[in-house]
Amino acid sequence: MRSTALRAVALALLSALFFTLTYVLNRAVVSSGGHWQWAVVGRYLITLPLLALVLPFQGGAGAFPAELRRHPRPWFLWSSVGFVLFGVPLTWAASSGPSWLIAGSFQSTVLAGPLLAPLIYRDHRGHLSLRTLAVGALIVAGVLTLQLGHAHGSLDMNAWLAVGAVVFAAFAYPLGNRMIMLHLERSGTQLSAVQRVFGMTLCSWPLWLVLAIVTWMTLGPPTGTELLLAGGVALSSGVVATVLFFHATAMVGRQPTALAAVEAMQAAELLFATIIGLVFLHEALPGPVASLGAVAIVIGIVLFAWMSGRDSSTDPHVADEAATDRGA
Repeated sequence: MRSTALRAVALALLSALFFTLTYVLNRAVVSSGGHWQWAVVGRYLITLPLLALVLPFQGGAGAFPAELRRHPRPWFLWSSVGFVLFGVPLTWAASSGPSWLIAGSFQSTVLAGPLLAPLIYRDHRGHLSLRTLAVGALIVAGVLTLQLGHAHGSLDMNAWLAVGAVVFAAFAYPLGNRMIMLHLERSGTQLSAVQRVFGMTLCSWPLWLVLAIVTWMTLGPPTGTELLLAGGVALSSGVVATVLFFHATAMVGRQPTALAAVEAMQAAELLFATIIGLVFLHEALPGPVASLGAVAIVIGIVLFAWMSGRDSSTDPHVADEAATDRGA
């Protein structure tokens, strides 16, 4: 049992490393003079065929084709919210600062699920506890401190827009993800996590194709570097990190403490983004104030994971939900 938990934590840590490449490679596109539009459009256009290659090893398409024929509207709507409204602002914000700044700000996504729950669910899952709000306040304070430290105590309008874009993305993904899960629950359709990610990627493709056409007409075709970096994000975050994370949570889905430890590993994205950005992009290290904000974010994530572990010990559905709210 203990060895299984340790392997799951190791996989979660590895998945955090691959998730971190999203911020680093997006930043690399902007730093090299590329266009952020091609970074995000290329990512999702490339992710779909990569997931199609993985799908046969994850049970195939399963019930998804029949499900899509019966209920196309929620799939196209919430996939667009979860992927397009997530990917566009997050990638646009890459020009606002170093990788660790975006990675740290995006950690507010761990709060999105609990804060959105009262608006989504009509059962016990819609309850919002005061302790969740307290941890949420800590993480939000950490994000603001991180940003203020980077801006040397003063955020201009562009900086506030970048913060807003990252936080918006941090809420858009779990909103689309959870609405799809709620729809599947109501329709009684069983899909694995990989099948669901493939379905959401496929249903977001119409908008990505429109954005690709608009980007081509306004900016011209993508360069080889832009496609290479977008492909790197698609492979690392869209496929490798997602599969690793879902596998890790599946290994300990019924072990609350181990599941909490697995979820807490996403805090390592801040550390990975700092190290990789420093070594490969020559980004500046966070100063004392920004570091204080980063510490607050990490502590908040660990506390949130610990609380999730305690809750899941009394409610097994919490573990099941937590295991499906990450990826893309």
